[in-house]
Amino acid sequence: MQIDLRTVAIKPLRNTFDHLVERFGDKPASRYQEGSYNIQQESIFHYRPAWDADNVLFDKKRTKIQMKDWYALKDPRQYYYGSYTIARARQQDAAESIFEMVEDRGLAELIPDEQKQIALDILVPMRHAEWGGNMGNAYISAYGYGTLITQACLYHSMDHLGVAQYLTRIGLVLDGPDALDTAKEGWMNGTLWQPMRRHVENLLVLEDWFEIFVAQNLVLEGLSYPLFYDHLDSEFSANGATAISMMTRFMGEWAGETAKWVDAQIKVAAAESPENKAVLSDWVKQYRAVTLDALTPLANRALGDKAAGVLEDVLTEFNARCAKLGLAV
Repeated sequence: MQIDLRTVAIKPLRNTFDHLVERFGDKPASRYQEGSYNIQQESIFHYRPAWDADNVLFDKKRTKIQMKDWYALKDPRQYYYGSYTIARARQQDAAESIFEMVEDRGLAELIPDEQKQIALDILVPMRHAEWGGNMGNAYISAYGYGTLITQACLYHSMDHLGVAQYLTRIGLVLDGPDALDTAKEGWMNGTLWQPMRRHVENLLVLEDWFEIFVAQNLVLEGLSYPLFYDHLDSEFSANGATAISMMTRFMGEWAGETAKWVDAQIKVAAAESPENKAVLSDWVKQYRAVTLDALTPLANRALGDKAAGVLEDVLTEFNARCAKLGLAV
């Protein structure tokens, strides 16, 4: 018996979904495009919210920033749910390996007491600030407009929970469950933390979702992450606390990755119109001053005599970053 195998090319009747044809033409689309573009609900709303009758459920008027096309705010990482979870799973595996090594080999016991106390005083209470970042980005996801930016903010929201969990584990590794109670007491009542707590709680009551994006994702993270996970991290490594630097590896890598996404949103929004640029610049100047005031006592505790110089370097780098994005700061 003889069997002849032939290759038959089957031409698909359609290449992609209709809503993508409207934007990109009738051609195959990427998974990111399929799950992100032209799916923002714009009509057929059941009712106006009783608590906000002036707006529909998804309303462009909820922010001062205006865009001709909200889908211009694309994610350079092209994260949709699948690619996002795969990327974070790989990073979590790496982080878990680090924590296991630190615990199994007793590396925390080799950390000098002074450096350990700095980590307990500064890094562990920051888990409460990360919760604020989670809430802020969840608000953006709920009330923002345009699936490209709202889905990315939802991922960013969950990332903040991940950072908070890693900071919690650092406290447990260094001083057990008591470290968490001490950190909470410091956040709630300690003089050192009240400026930061006040700032984070003020962000929780903002209504303009793009203002939250600027205040939280650009300014607060743009100033605090280089301070804690770059400069302070270097101090840990230089003073016999390499184990702490190892446990904060995810935060440093995550900050570098997400900064590219944040920059892309700000740059496009600022280039849209002079009005957008003016509003964004004013927000940056407003929240930069407040954030620096909140970070100053923390920097003094963490870095001592080096704090002023480090804060100046962080601010200079941040201002240069904003200038590249087209802002007048």
